[in-house]
Parts: sequence; structure tokens; C-alpha cells
Amino acid sequence: MNFVVQPVSAAQAAEAARLGGAASLEQAGERAYRLRGGTANPAVLAYAKAQRFDLAAVGEGRRFADLKLLAMDMDSTLITIECIDEIGDLAGNKAEIATITARAMRGEIDYANSLRQRVGLLAGLGTDALQRVYDERLRLSPGAEALIAACRKHGIKLLLVSGGFAFFTERLKQRLGLDYTISNELEFAEGKLTGGLVGPIVDAEAKAARFREVAQALGAAKDQTVAIGDGANDLKMMAEAGLSVAYRAKPLVKAQAHCALDYSGLDAVIALFE
Repeated sequence: MNFVVQPVSAAQAAEAARLGGAASLEQAGERAYRLRGGTANPAVLAYAKAQRFDLAAVGEGRRFADLKLLAMDMDSTLITIECIDEIGDLAGNKAEIATITARAMRGEIDYANSLRQRVGLLAGLGTDALQRVYDERLRLSPGAEALIAACRKHGIKLLLVSGGFAFFTERLKQRLGLDYTISNELEFAEGKLTGGLVGPIVDAEAKAARFREVAQALGAAKDQTVAIGDGANDLKMMAEAGLSVAYRAKPLVKAQAHCALDYSGLDAVIALFE
């Protein structure tokens, strides 16, 4: 088995290779190295934890340029915030909403019911509140633009999936040149949030279904797809992908993903491939 370690110095990579008994060590990207023929034994795992770097098992001979579809979650994945929590801050009840969000992302409560409950707490806010969150608080995760640029270079289509809101996904789609989106639609009346949603809720199954739909339309085999997420409602989509990446994710998600990135930026996904 091969492993990629990142973000590390050359010295850290060499020590990881020694501890893991790697046959060879190759640079795989900026501060990323591929350990060929090593093992993720307790010594190298302990070293990775102590030095705070990511160690991911990767298949041999898989090329980034051969991918056809890369999908990612929005909140706390493509972007650093949970939009609904920040909207809630402007409504004066961020703590209550954030608590519900965290429980939903850990898989402790039903996502659809949690979303209805949280959206209900936003009733009365205007579109200006959402625009403020987009303008003042929304930031791309480290490495996001580099990953998107690499996908553009190789003709890999980009799908943004979100249990959040179209107000944000559609702006990001236009801004970043994304190909596909799926998200929830907030209900407005006279320019104010009603506390309700329009149409069916985008939950875990809806994310997975959209992923399958796009992959099929592109003629993408499973090993030509990647899905990146952080919460329990991403797991069904991630299970559909040839490579699933847990990005700064909840323990439940890291346990089920092919690999986890806790310290790297999103561009670390590129280094997982040859």
C-alpha cells in the first residue's frame, strides 16, 4: 500500500517513511510526499498525530487527470462557516441554532427535522441578512481555489451539494465557475424569511441521488469520482464515490471515509493522485 503524508517538511516525510518501512519516498506536491510500499503501523500513526499531519492510504496508479466528477459539500467544507449559524447570529439565536447544527452533523438527530427547526428560528429576517453573511463572513476553505483550478485544467466537472441554501450555492457557482449544485430554497414573503422552505428538503439521500445523476450523465465510472464532506448527511454521497474524503470532519464521517484531511487544505486532494 502507498501513503501520502501532508503537510510536512522533507525531514518529517523522511521520518514517516522510516517509521512506516516505505520502500521509497517521492514528492507528490507542495509539502506532500508519497510513501511507496509502507505500512500505517502504530509508530507512524503516532508520529502523524504528534506532528499534526495527514496520512492517507491511496491506490497505486490513480491519476487526477482521469477523474470526471468531483463533488463537495458547502458548509464547513468548501467554505469555513455554517451559513445557517451565521444567519442565526444576526437573528440573535446563534447558540441555539449552532447546537442543533452540530448534533445534526454528528448524526445524532434527523437532518430534515433539524433543518426545519433551525429555519423556523430565522423567521422575520430579510435578504439583507443573508447578503451580509455572504459578504462579511463567508470565506473559502484553504486550498479551495487551487483544487477548483486543477479540476478546470483537467476538465473535471464540479458539483456543489448542500443541505444549506441556494442563496449561497448559486452565488458560489457563478463566482467559482462550478458546474452543478443542489441545495435548499428558503421561503420569503414580502422580502422576509417566513421560517419555511420551498420544495423537498435536500438531505443525505438527495445529495447521493444528485451525485449519481451527475455521474451517470457524465458517463463517469465510480473510480473516476471523488466526494468531499464533513457531516453525517454527506455519508451517503461519499459512499457513491471512488474516493471519499473527510475534510475537517466529524468522527463518524472520518471513520467511514477512504481518507481524512484534518490539517491540509482542500488542494491536498490533488496530491492523493498521481
